[in-house]
Amino acid sequence: MDLSDTGTLVNVIAGIAIALGVVGVVIPVVPGLLLSWLGVLAWALFGDATGGAKWLVLVIATLVATLGALIKYLLPGRRLKSAGIPNSALLLGGVIGLIGFFLIPVIGLPLGFTLGVFLVEQHRLGPGQAWPSTKRALGAAGMAMLIEFTAALAIAVVWVFGLILA
Repeated sequence: MDLSDTGTLVNVIAGIAIALGVVGVVIPVVPGLLLSWLGVLAWALFGDATGGAKWLVLVIATLVATLGALIKYLLPGRRLKSAGIPNSALLLGGVIGLIGFFLIPVIGLPLGFTLGVFLVEQHRLGPGQAWPSTKRALGAAGMAMLIEFTAALAIAVVWVFGLILA
């Protein structure tokens, strides 16, 4: 592999961006899905692939990213609404999670999110119902992460097929 070749270099950089995007879905604060899509965009714009295959790959990756982002917010949001969990619980969970991320890198975000949601739910529902409500919120957050991970992985697969076919 000759990294002095521009096309190869673009492929490597795009591949790294896509891989970081897939991994970034699991790591807090990294915009995983966006990073994966940007890797495909850079490959389509600057890579040496010829013909319509690269544009087809970009269109499919854009559709997957858009659909993944929409489903990521709609499906878990509907579950949270049906469970009666207010936005204030998620907001406080996010704020405490962000603070926790800086206090205890990486694991501080999920710990802080859990604590924030639990505190709001304990105040709202009382100690007996706070934990079941918090578990539903964590399940919805996990579902959102799984949806985003699946979409980022699908983008990576589409890009690999694009590399092979283009």
